[in-house]
Parts: sequence; C-alpha cells; structure tokens
Amino acid sequence: MKTIELKNITKVYNNKVTALDNVSLTLCEGEFVAVMGQSGSGKSTLLQIAGLLDNCTSGSVIINGEDVSKLNTNQLADVRKNSLGFVFQAFHLNPHLKVYENIMVPMLINDRFKNKAEMQSRAMELVDKVGLTHRKEHYPSELSGGEQQRVAIARALANEPDFILADEPTGNLDSKNEQMIFEELKKLSEMGKGVLVVCHNDAILNFAEKVYNMKDGKFENE
Repeated sequence: MKTIELKNITKVYNNKVTALDNVSLTLCEGEFVAVMGQSGSGKSTLLQIAGLLDNCTSGSVIINGEDVSKLNTNQLADVRKNSLGFVFQAFHLNPHLKVYENIMVPMLINDRFKNKAEMQSRAMELVDKVGLTHRKEHYPSELSGGEQQRVAIARALANEPDFILADEPTGNLDSKNEQMIFEELKKLSEMGKGVLVVCHNDAILNFAEKVYNMKDGKFENE
C-alpha cells in the first residue's frame, strides 16, 4: 500500500519557536484525511513537511516505504514530481495561459510525456474530469473562484501523483464553492488517491474519514 508516514515530527524555527512537537500521522492511498486548527497551530507546517517543501528538525518522513531524509535535492524533486500533487488557497494559475495550458504546466518537466500533443491530450482529459470542458479555452480571469480551484486540482493531477496535499483549498471561496471543492477532493480519494487537507473549515467534517485537531503544534485527539 502506498503511504506517507510522518513519524515523531518536530519542527523548531530559529532554535526557539516550536511549530510541531513530536507529531505522527499516516496517510494511505484511498484515504481522505483532514488536519484542522486555527491559524498558527502548525497544520500548514505539517503539510509542507509531508509535501517535502520544508524539512523537519527531527523525526522521519517516509513516502511509499522510502525515508526521504536520505535523499538529495534532485531526488526530493523527483519524489514531489512523481508522487505528490499540491492545491493551495491561492490558485496560482498563470493569467496568460488558458485553462488546459495551465494544467499542462507540471507536465513540462516530466519526461514521461513525449510531446506537446500528448500533454494536451492529458490536460483535456483532466479538464473533463473536473467538469470544465466548456471552459477549457478560457483564461483564469474569465472563471469563478470555484472554477479556478478546480483547474488547480486538475493541474495537481497532471503527473498522476499518489497523493494530493491541499492547504486551505476553500479559503478564498464561498460556501457553495467550498462544498464543490470538498466533493472533488472526496472523489479523488474514492479513485484511490491519498488526500490530505489542512483547514479550519468545519464543512470538511462531512467528507474526511479521519480528522486530526491541531493546537500549539500537537494533535489534541491523540
């Protein structure tokens, strides 16, 4: 089974601020896991460490059985490229690219795709998957917030990752669109992706199978 295992993770900034204090969490393929907590609780730091965007001060991060602490910078980049997809609160779409072109961006650094036609075909497949076929030629400025986040989810799927990591993915959306985004993420877990979402939105309780509450760098329900 494919997993992300965080074992006894501690993160200390500037030798004095403890963002995470001996936290452990396992995300398996096909699971929808939520980490909730107020701003400053440590939940985004946890996601960044799970996504290899930051290093822990102590503890281990094991992805699909491999201890990534032993990997160099290029090897870490390969793990991110092949195994991880990211969705953020800010959509980070290129305003000068159409919907399908934004989805193609991660494919440009993936040797698996032989040419632009293959990338475009994959992008169109993902456009359909997130229900935006009628918007594929549009630019981000022509989309609603919910539609932009669906493009971001499609882009996160571009390289067929094992896991989707989402940091406050509905933070910029109204209640109708947040429901839609959580539904999209739930579908991904049902398709076999491991989905880890950090947020402070109670609406996620209707979708996540496991919920961890974080306060002051620790899980309260452990």
